[in-house]
Amino acid sequence: MPTLFTKIIDGEIPGRFVWTDDTAVAFLSINPLGPGHTLVVPRAEVDHWVDADPALVAHLTGVAHVVGRAVKEVWDPPRVGLMVAGFEVPHLHVHVFPAWKMSAFDFATAARSVDAAEQDGHRDALRAALRAAGHGAHVPD
Repeated sequence: MPTLFTKIIDGEIPGRFVWTDDTAVAFLSINPLGPGHTLVVPRAEVDHWVDADPALVAHLTGVAHVVGRAVKEVWDPPRVGLMVAGFEVPHLHVHVFPAWKMSAFDFATAARSVDAAEQDGHRDALRAALRAAGHGAHVPD
């Protein structure tokens, strides 16, 4: 049975994508820890990151790094968080988000709902930063 993320990747459920390639995608979280909170997700359905091929983990980390630099560029937080939690959806995903303090890493502080127009603005800002950094080939329109 496909995971929620597979349905997003396949276009069955809408997502605000900021990155796509043959191995992974990145889209905004629907319960963000902060503006631009992005999930980097492999196209392959792998539940636990330790079960993933090391090359896949390296690729996801590389994409997360690129997205993290864009998050830093757009929001200028003192830190950009990176986390693999994996309890929300049984499909490997890396969280990338701006962090102004340690509590930013607590999912109890995640937004329970989001403003669609605001999220669209965050997506557009990340896409613009990624394009400006030379990654336009992986940024969807």
